[in-house]
Amino acid sequence: MQITINPTLIKGTIHAPASKSVMQRACAAALLRNGITIIDNYGQSNDDKAAINIIQQLGAKVTYTDAQKLEITSDGLPKVSSFSMIDCAESGLSLRMFAPIAALLNTEVTFVGHGSLLKRPVHFIEAFLSGLGVTVFSNEGLLPLEIKGPLKPVNCNVDGSITSQLLTGILFAFGTSAKEDVSIEVDNLKSKPYIDLTLKVMEDFGMNVPVNDQYQRFIFKYKPSDSIVKKTLNYTIEGDWSSAAFFMVAGAIAGNVIIKGLDVFTTQADKKVLEALQDCGCRLSIQMEQIEVTKHELKAFHFDATDCPDLFPPLVALAAHCNGTSVIEGVHRLEHKESNRTLSLQAEFEKLGVHITIQDDKMIIVRQTKISEPLTLNGHNDHRIVMACAIAALVAKAPVAIDGIEAVNKSYPDFFRHLMSIQK
Repeated sequence: MQITINPTLIKGTIHAPASKSVMQRACAAALLRNGITIIDNYGQSNDDKAAINIIQQLGAKVTYTDAQKLEITSDGLPKVSSFSMIDCAESGLSLRMFAPIAALLNTEVTFVGHGSLLKRPVHFIEAFLSGLGVTVFSNEGLLPLEIKGPLKPVNCNVDGSITSQLLTGILFAFGTSAKEDVSIEVDNLKSKPYIDLTLKVMEDFGMNVPVNDQYQRFIFKYKPSDSIVKKTLNYTIEGDWSSAAFFMVAGAIAGNVIIKGLDVFTTQADKKVLEALQDCGCRLSIQMEQIEVTKHELKAFHFDATDCPDLFPPLVALAAHCNGTSVIEGVHRLEHKESNRTLSLQAEFEKLGVHITIQDDKMIIVRQTKISEPLTLNGHNDHRIVMACAIAALVAKAPVAIDGIEAVNKSYPDFFRHLMSIQK
C-alpha cells in the first residue's frame, strides 16, 4: 500500500497507543500467574496480537470483555498438546521472550515466524538454552527453532550484547521455576531500561523478582510458590513512548502536538527522546497528564541511542531539520531489526536531501537540502522507517509518496489516522 504526504503544518492532540513492550511482557506474566488477569488498554498491534496468540497456544484462556479490556486465565504454568507450533509472526520480542518460557515444558515445541523474523538470528537462543539442559535445533541459526525442555534453572551466564530480550525471557522462566537460589551472570548488557521494565512487570504481577546487581548479575532467592488461586489482578497498559516519539518530532519540526496517555515516570527506554528534544531547542512542556512539543528554530544535537535504538528513526527525522551536523551513537544496534535500519535510513533520507554517514558506531546527519520535486520512498517493510519517512515528509517542498505503509500495523495501526487528524 502507498500513501502520499503533502507538506503541511500540524496542530492537535494525540493519545499514545498502548506500549507493545509492556503489553507483551504483561501477556507473559499473565500466562505465568495462577489466576485471572484483566488487562485494560490492551495493545492491538500485530506484535501484541502475536503475544496474545502465543499465550493461548501455551495454555492460557483469553476472553475479550469489551473494546478496551481482555481477561486472561491461567493456572500459572505453560502447557501444550503433544506437539505445538508457536507462531511469533514478525515479533522478535515474542520469539526471544517466550522461547525460555516454552523451554519449561517437557514437550517439543517449534517456534516459527514470518517476514523479517525469518532473517533474524536465533543462534544465541540455541546456545544458551542448550546449556540449561534443553534440546534445541535451528535452521542453521535461523527459524524454525525446535525446543524440548524442561529447562533447568542453574547458575549461568548470558551474553547481553545482541539484545536484552532473551534475558527478559530467562528472568520470567527462572522467576517461575527456580527451586533454589540461583544467579544469572550477564555480559555486555544492552538496553538496560528494558530490563528495568521487565522487573517492574514481574513485580506488578507478584512474581519472584531477582536482585539486580548492577545489571551484571541477577540473583533469585527461592520462595515457595503459593498454591492458592490468587485474586483477580487488574493491570493497565501504559502509553508507548517509542510510538509517541514520532509525533513529538512532528511537533518539533512542523507545528504543535500534544501527546496524552504517557507515564512520565516510566521505565520505558524511549522516554529519553525528551533529552534530544530539549537539546535541539524546540519548545517542550512536560506535565503529568501531557507532553507538548512546538516548532522552533532547531540546532544540531548529540545523542546516545545505544540503550534505546528504536529512537534512531524519529531522531534522524529530527536531525534532518536541525541547523548543523547531528550525531547519534549506537549504530551497531540497528542491523537486526525489521530491516537493517542503518542502510534503510541512509537510502530513504538521501532521497530527501539528507546526508547520512557512519563513523565507527556513530551516525552523522547533515541538515536536509529540500528537494523540490515529488518523491517516492520505500518503507523497507519496517514500521519505524515508514513512520520516520512520513514525519519527515511533513516539511518537504513537494508531495512524498511512501510505499509499504501497511508495515505500521506491527506496532502502531492507527499511525496514519492520527497523523491525518492533526494536519491543518
